[in-house]
Amino acid sequence: ADVRVRYYTPSEEIPLAGHPTIATAFALVDSGRVALNGPVTMVTFQMQVGLIRVEIHARDGRMTKAVMTQQRPQFFETLAADDVMPVFGLAAGDALVGVPIQVVSTGTKQLMIAVRDQEALRRIELKPAAYLALRARGRFFSPHVFCLQGATPAGDTFARHFGTPPDTFEDPFTGSATGNMGAYLWRYGLIDAPVFKAEQGHWMGRPGIAQVEVVGPRDAIEAVKVGGAAAAVIRGELTL
Repeated sequence: ADVRVRYYTPSEEIPLAGHPTIATAFALVDSGRVALNGPVTMVTFQMQVGLIRVEIHARDGRMTKAVMTQQRPQFFETLAADDVMPVFGLAAGDALVGVPIQVVSTGTKQLMIAVRDQEALRRIELKPAAYLALRARGRFFSPHVFCLQGATPAGDTFARHFGTPPDTFEDPFTGSATGNMGAYLWRYGLIDAPVFKAEQGHWMGRPGIAQVEVVGPRDAIEAVKVGGAAAAVIRGELTL
């Protein structure tokens, strides 16, 4: 590995995370710790789950985007809509018909919940006590609720991602879960092509978009790539 990283939410460590990886790649380049080597510079991050390859794309000596290759997806237990949907203030009928509610991991185990439309996504009202019980029973890190409609014409999917205090209540964008969602969508035939644009955070005033590429056939996915751009918003100095 070129870089050792560890990622944390406000309350616990997360095995693999997407947006912090894109941000870390940008910070390494911006601070001069990683030198750009042509149009694409390869850097290997060592995370809690193992080695993750990151492609840093550049033009005119500046990083334009970073793309991480997440692990081969694993598909775990499925949960009943009658048990899951009321936790989010929804009815079982709000779940997308024909696909399971399932724990998936490309590095972090997350619960994939496909809903019928944005109207269902907007009506979510998380029940904290019920959610914590569901999380303990389902053995997943966090839930990703999504629909097959972009928040803007540029997007193919739109999602919301939740936690409970003292953790972040809602995450503006979740790269690890977007990778899991990509694997899920491709496996169950919910997208026609293995490359798509995922959107999240627009209703929070923090709009985010990532390009997702699923590598391999639907029944034997090899990896998922998730990438996007970054920018510096604040700088500081740490004195030890």
